[in-house]
Amino acid sequence: MSEVRVRFAPSPTGYLHIGGVRTALYSWLWARQNDGTFILRIEDTDRERSTEESIRIVLDSMRWLGLDWDEGPEVGGDHGPYVQSERLDIYADYAERLIQSGHAYRCYATKEEIAEAREAFKKTGAKGGFRFQSPWRDRTDPPEDPNARYVIRFRAPHEGSTGWDDEVKDRIDVPNETQQDFILLRPDGMPLYNFGCVVDDLTMGVTLVARGDDHVINTAPQILLYQALGAEHPKFAHMPMVLAPNGEKLSKRHAAVGVLEYRDMGYLPDAVLNYLARLGWSHGDQEIFTREELIEKFSWDRVGSTAGRYDSKKFLYVQEEHLRMLLDAEIARLAVPFLAEIGIDVAADDPVLLEAIPYVKPRAATLADVANAVSYFFGEVEFEEKGKRKFLVPENAENLLGLAELVQDVEPFEKGKLDEVVKSWLEANELPMKKVAQPARVAMTGRTRSPGLFEVMEVLGKDKTVERLRAAAELAASATAD
Repeated sequence: MSEVRVRFAPSPTGYLHIGGVRTALYSWLWARQNDGTFILRIEDTDRERSTEESIRIVLDSMRWLGLDWDEGPEVGGDHGPYVQSERLDIYADYAERLIQSGHAYRCYATKEEIAEAREAFKKTGAKGGFRFQSPWRDRTDPPEDPNARYVIRFRAPHEGSTGWDDEVKDRIDVPNETQQDFILLRPDGMPLYNFGCVVDDLTMGVTLVARGDDHVINTAPQILLYQALGAEHPKFAHMPMVLAPNGEKLSKRHAAVGVLEYRDMGYLPDAVLNYLARLGWSHGDQEIFTREELIEKFSWDRVGSTAGRYDSKKFLYVQEEHLRMLLDAEIARLAVPFLAEIGIDVAADDPVLLEAIPYVKPRAATLADVANAVSYFFGEVEFEEKGKRKFLVPENAENLLGLAELVQDVEPFEKGKLDEVVKSWLEANELPMKKVAQPARVAMTGRTRSPGLFEVMEVLGKDKTVERLRAAAELAASATAD
């Protein structure tokens, strides 16, 4: 079998869209499964929208996801440069080859002439899209102005058809009569998409092109270019788009669509990849995959032919499952930056943090949730107003103070011993657990929802537990004036 060489070629015009990430993921999985090469190429020929900042976002997004590239920016390789704006000489060379072989020509038609032709077409009332018929297609005489600006157009055939066996959509054939003499190079030497894509894929030895099915329209023209250059075209895999829940094109008004938004919300890279992999591909009924399982089980024949719809609840479910799969120490390490964001400076190996993780993990979905859930173990207690009004009231002050005095003498200060001592005290004083437990949890955490009473005490430690119970008792007693 020949070497597998695949690529991901984003346009750096802003954030990296999760739909684009799914394309990158499928290519990356195919490369890794076949010990192939994954190429990252930057298509920055849209000078108005492409920026260095956008390129950085692409690279940062790919790095965070762990979609490492074997050739490309910051890595290098034998087929560079890997940024299109640095490859203009290569495009000029290939365009000249096509001119010399009769497959392309210089078109000196002005914008005004093209606009007039378009208006004339509209007046005919003919159906179908406008296709410019350049008068320079068959002309051999030079323009009157030797310095006239021109584009280079492909001389498209008008007979027969062009087709391919798509890895996802099966056989597709396109009549050549629908083709037009599309532009290869602009006057400034910048390639248009189809030409730049073909030259890059050809010179980089790409064996399979995976992309969204909105690119199906581009594939026949690209195959014609390969044929004109006397080269074999790669395989193509056109995947259905990722749609919003209502079936519209997925955009920021429907969901977070930039990859780094999920990083900032505390999602895990493997969870993002798992969800996106399943948004168009399946392997039986399995929903949760490790990265290694995705590499092992991915195949193009299991990529669906219908569009996947983004589901934020399912995405969060996948994220939760991946969080549960991590070791507590790893969760602690990953949560540290999110703790820093809320003003808590703590090391990943802090004993309190490590003790708290097992108790908060079952209720957390993201790393941001973890950080928020453990925050009350550090610093001052911040009371939720609803819990404070309901539970830190005068009638609970005596019980809170009594609980503080009781646990002050408990040794060892562990949840099992605390459970035993406190329950005996409650029984002796004929107090129901809920009468004391909920006010005590609010006293120690500031919240009505938290891990169990004794788990919180154990992680806080004796000194903080007693201090917070006494402070809450005083606060409850002073609520008399309300």
